[in-house]
Amino acid sequence: MKAVALTHYLPIEDPNSFLDVELPKPTALGRDLLVAVKAISVNPVDTKVRSPKDTVEETPRVLGWDASGVVEAVGPEVTLFKPGDAVYYAGDITRAGSNSEFQLVDERIVGIKPKSLNFAEAAALPLTTITAYESFFDRLGIDRDGANKGQTLLIIGAGGGVGSIGIQLAKAAGLVVIATASRPETVSWVKELGADHVVNHRQPMVEQVRALGFQHVDHIAIFNDMRHWDTGVELIRPQGAIVTIDDTNLPMPMAGMKTKAASLHWELMFTRAMFETPDMIEQHKLLTYVSGEIDAGRIRTTVSEILSPINAQNMRAAHKLIETGTAKGKIVVEGF
Repeated sequence: MKAVALTHYLPIEDPNSFLDVELPKPTALGRDLLVAVKAISVNPVDTKVRSPKDTVEETPRVLGWDASGVVEAVGPEVTLFKPGDAVYYAGDITRAGSNSEFQLVDERIVGIKPKSLNFAEAAALPLTTITAYESFFDRLGIDRDGANKGQTLLIIGAGGGVGSIGIQLAKAAGLVVIATASRPETVSWVKELGADHVVNHRQPMVEQVRALGFQHVDHIAIFNDMRHWDTGVELIRPQGAIVTIDDTNLPMPMAGMKTKAASLHWELMFTRAMFETPDMIEQHKLLTYVSGEIDAGRIRTTVSEILSPINAQNMRAAHKLIETGTAKGKIVVEGF
């Protein structure tokens, strides 16, 4: 099968940072689906994994943790899908990724593709959807069905992939969404997705949020990096909660959190698959739920750019766009 892979971890400008290769087609066993990949999307995790380092892979490594496609074959223990089903999923970071013609993925982390979306539109969604959904409803304990209607949620880094679907999930749950964006195009984007208020994360945010009439906010999601940690601690309400998805390489002083008896939650959407947690199937359920919400017209895809075909040249281009840190929504690469 065709695949885009790497053997050396190189700067994205290097033509050898991604290679077009031929690999053996895998076989589905256990609860695995063999999926014929139709489209993939690129996330910051892809660029982090690919970032320059001295490691050399003996066999080509396939990255990619967002895909849509068609089930080609199923393992003997599969009960949720059958060959011919159109699906979307993010996969498991400990296994071969989606940048290949065929991929093995456990059925418990796969959802039925939204019928109203094409494969490119669907591929933009899984990783960011799982991340935002788990952040709000599993980590922060917000009620998906509206029991927390009217509460405030500050999304820091709202214009990116996770924030773009997060705004929509939060609005569907009845929250008042304060989104951060710093450029005219991302300000327009987050408003289009349903944000009630927009503040500029390149300017002091505490003053901006309080000028909107909010001394504190009920929930905060940090979907970019920890430069804004102190802002989050200042703005979170007493006994409120912050969820974050970023690395811990910047200071995160906790004294203010202690004073407010506020809680911090980490979200990593790969955790359930990495550890095969007993509730691993929740990712199948949430992807299927969001698929229904999309087909009902309540949530839209977050794709902003589509490249074709899936090859090393376009993968380098997509990674370069992600590394600028200015992409809005999701970048998709479609078709082999």
